[in-house]
Amino acid sequence: MANKKAKGNRVQVILECTEQKQSGVPGISRYITTKNKKNTTTRLELMKYNPYLRKMTLHRETK
Repeated sequence: MANKKAKGNRVQVILECTEQKQSGVPGISRYITTKNKKNTTTRLELMKYNPYLRKMTLHRETK
């Protein structure tokens, strides 16, 4: 039998811009990524590019 690696610790998460709602600009900047839920138990926060605001903004993990 072939040994298969379990990928149970990695989960897909959606990162959503925090500045988009306050700015009033239409559209939502979202990114999809993966994280290891054992190593990173808190919500993920990354600086990502927002094409609607044309700048780097803080993107926070949504539920």
